[in-house]
Amino acid sequence: MKHIHLGTLDVGRIGLGAMGMSSAYTGAGTDDAESIRAIHRALDLGVTLIDTAEIYGPFTNEELVGQAIKDRRDDVVLATKFGFVSHAGGGPWNLDSSPANIRAAIEGSLSRLGTDHVDLYYQHRVDPNTPIEDTVGALAELVAEGKVLHIGLSEAGPDTIRRAHAVHPITALQSEYSLWTRDPEPKVLPVLRELGIGLVAYSPLGRGFLTGAIHSTDDFADNDGRKDNPRFTGENFERNLRAVDEVKAIAAEVGATPAQVALAWVLAQGDDIAPIPGTKRAVRVEENTAADSIELSPEQIDKLTNVTPAVGDHHNEQQMRMIER
Repeated sequence: MKHIHLGTLDVGRIGLGAMGMSSAYTGAGTDDAESIRAIHRALDLGVTLIDTAEIYGPFTNEELVGQAIKDRRDDVVLATKFGFVSHAGGGPWNLDSSPANIRAAIEGSLSRLGTDHVDLYYQHRVDPNTPIEDTVGALAELVAEGKVLHIGLSEAGPDTIRRAHAVHPITALQSEYSLWTRDPEPKVLPVLRELGIGLVAYSPLGRGFLTGAIHSTDDFADNDGRKDNPRFTGENFERNLRAVDEVKAIAAEVGATPAQVALAWVLAQGDDIAPIPGTKRAVRVEENTAADSIELSPEQIDKLTNVTPAVGDHHNEQQMRMIER
C-alpha cells in the first residue's frame, strides 16, 4: 500500500475504523472473532492506521483492538480518542477535555489497548468548557512522558486548530469527509495545509450508503445510529439513492465497486488525507484496501466531485451542534 504523511506521521494511506465492530451499527459486538480477523487482514494488506476511541462501546472497542494487535503492536499506528467520557462522575457522552480528565482517560486507554503508548491521541470533540490551550497543554505533557506520540483533534474549526497548533504541533484532524460530506473543503482544509496538518477522513463511504448495498433501513437494529441520521430518513433516503446511482455508473466504467470508487475519490484529493473506512468483516477490508490501486481519470474525478449533493445533515441535530465550522 502507498504511504502518506499526516504531519510527520507515516501511515498507509487507507486506514481502518474499528467503531462499528463494537457500537453504533447493526450487528456490532456480535462476532468479535471476525472483527479480529478483519484487523489482522488489514495489517496483512498494508494498513497501519487503526482507529478506535474510549466511547466506542463504551470501552469495549479499545479492548477488542488491544486483543487483536497484542502480538502485532509494531505493525500498527494506533489511534484512539478521549473527551466523550467524563471520568469525574459524568460518565459517557459528557464532553470533558479538562487536564485531569485527560490523565484518567489515557491511563484507561493504555490499559485496555495493552500498550505503553498511543501513536495518535485525539480530542474527540471540542469541549466548550475547557480552553483548547489547557487541553493541548495537558496532551503535550503526555508527549513528553512518552505515553502519546502525536496529538490530534476531531471536528474542530479553523480557530481552534490554530490555537491548538500554537501550543503543540497538531498531527491530524479527524473529520467526516466523503463524496457527499464536503464540509472541510472551504475553510478547514486550507488551514490544515497551511499548518502541515493531515486530514483523517471518517465515514468516507457515507456510513455505508455510498457502497450501493443499502436499499432500505428496515433491517437496521433499533440501536443503529443511522436510524435518526437525516440522510437515511424518509424522503431523504430515496433522494440520496440518486447519488449512489451516479457512483455506480463510474464504478462500472472503472471495473470496481462503488465503495472502491468512493475511496479512490477521497485519495485523489491529496496525499495528506487518509480515509478510515469502517467494517467488521475481513472481506470488506479486502475490498476497501484494493482502492489503493485504482486510478481515476480527471473526467471521472470531476464527475464524482459534482455528484448530486446529499439531502440532509450528516449527523442528527444534537451531534451537529458538537461540530465546529
